[in-house]
Amino acid sequence: MIFVGYALAIVIGISLGLLGGGGAILTVPVLVYVLGTGVKQAVPMSLVVVGATSLTGVVHHSRAGNVDWRSILSFGPAAILGSLLGAALALRVSGHLQLVIFGVVLIAAAISMLRSSPVDEIRRQAHPAILALIGAAVGVLTGLIGVGGGFLYVPALALLGGLEMRRAVGTSLGLIAISCAAGLLGYLGRMPIDWQVVLIFGLLAFLGVRIGTALVPRVSQAALRKAFAGLLLVIGIVVLITGE
Repeated sequence: MIFVGYALAIVIGISLGLLGGGGAILTVPVLVYVLGTGVKQAVPMSLVVVGATSLTGVVHHSRAGNVDWRSILSFGPAAILGSLLGAALALRVSGHLQLVIFGVVLIAAAISMLRSSPVDEIRRQAHPAILALIGAAVGVLTGLIGVGGGFLYVPALALLGGLEMRRAVGTSLGLIAISCAAGLLGYLGRMPIDWQVVLIFGLLAFLGVRIGTALVPRVSQAALRKAFAGLLLVIGIVVLITGE
């Protein structure tokens, strides 16, 4: 099963390279159900992997001018506070509840991916307080269950922040990296982390990102998003049914 788990790390990386985000949401299920890591440990381990891969994406998008630092300042502080709160909550709630919430988030992410792209919707500038509230809410999810929240950040940045899609994606990666770093701080010294697994998993995910990026011109993005959304939906239902 260890070999399968690390092979899936490459698959997660490939999905990240092909879709530009979303694949990292599978990190916790792979760590828990395939590699046998406890839920409590899997969440901070996921934060390391998701945060590191997102940071790599930020560097790439920043060079292309696709990161809106003003939006990061609008969302970021609240996201950091939310992540710290989420991590604090995670240390107090049961692993079962974390998995139930994770299952719901997986299904929500699947539905989000199946809907029309935010670029086709009407954009409008939202009040800063609304942006801060969204940042805090996504941050709580990041710290509580170890997801980056890109499927929520991207639509919010595009629809409410008024960003073009490519800038929304790049900016989202920056927010994810910040949220993951803050959430991880809430776990350090309070929850043991298997750094060997994190290192191997992360390196294989990076390898997958390179492969996925090279495959982009050869793969239908629309078909891939639908297939990946279907996978998230199935895994979400399984997580809700098993709850352990």
